[in-house]
Amino acid sequence: MLPSDIIKRYRLRKGSEFRLAEIDPADTCGIDIEKDEAKALLAEGVKCLAALQERLYADHTYAILVVLQGLDAAGKDSVIKHVMSGVNPQGCEVHPFKAPSQLELDHDFLWRAGVALPRRGHIGIFNRSYYEEVLVVRVHPELLARQNLPPKLVTTTIWRERYEDINAFERHLARNGIVPLKFFLHVSRKEQQKRLLERIDDPAKQWKFNAADVGESKLWDQYMQAYEEMVRGTATEDAPWYVVPADHKWFTRLVVAAAIVEKLEAIDPKFPKLDEAALRDLAALRAALTEG
Repeated sequence: MLPSDIIKRYRLRKGSEFRLAEIDPADTCGIDIEKDEAKALLAEGVKCLAALQERLYADHTYAILVVLQGLDAAGKDSVIKHVMSGVNPQGCEVHPFKAPSQLELDHDFLWRAGVALPRRGHIGIFNRSYYEEVLVVRVHPELLARQNLPPKLVTTTIWRERYEDINAFERHLARNGIVPLKFFLHVSRKEQQKRLLERIDDPAKQWKFNAADVGESKLWDQYMQAYEEMVRGTATEDAPWYVVPADHKWFTRLVVAAAIVEKLEAIDPKFPKLDEAALRDLAALRAALTEG
């Protein structure tokens, strides 16, 4: 597992001083290890996460909400596949947030996230999330028009107001035992291009390629500004952001796994303890099973 000081390096509880340009997407905190070593280290983290998830599920008190944000090819699917590979599927749900349906557009922008929140004892993963409302919708203002908001509410302060709404929403979650863990996977433009080309050239990855990704990649500067302002406006004590370098997938996975384990260890879920009457009943049942 990665030490806590490395996790702390990428965690932001107050975003006012945040500058995205200060985060190197290729950073590995000076760690230089072989591929097999990285796999072994991740396996250790996955094993620890699986044990903690079992306790979380049994305790049935807290829930974990993992929010994954990042540009196309930043590695969100890869993180889900590798970091969550050891958890019990009964206690984990993944919700990909695609373009909203008409039903979703007929509600407020947080509605579809609210109905997908994890139950107590569960880990919920949002592959993209309500943050798309201050990212893709901000970069493509024509999408805002589809939401049929009263015209007088669509002002120059709408993005700041949405940050405030998100902060209030996440504070509400935290106060109700749903713990937000937010990860922005920060990939470089060069690495993104490389991965998109791999999707085109590799028959096993061609199904993942979306022609729209090429157009989105041309809006790089607008997205970088939107992401920076998103982190600045929504990094809080209740729901900090982890801005994780994403050029090296092995390092990204290690940071995400370590951050989730660290939070679960802080929550410290317990297996339920039986009272004396229940223990006596178990003793009697054990005796009956071993008779003869």
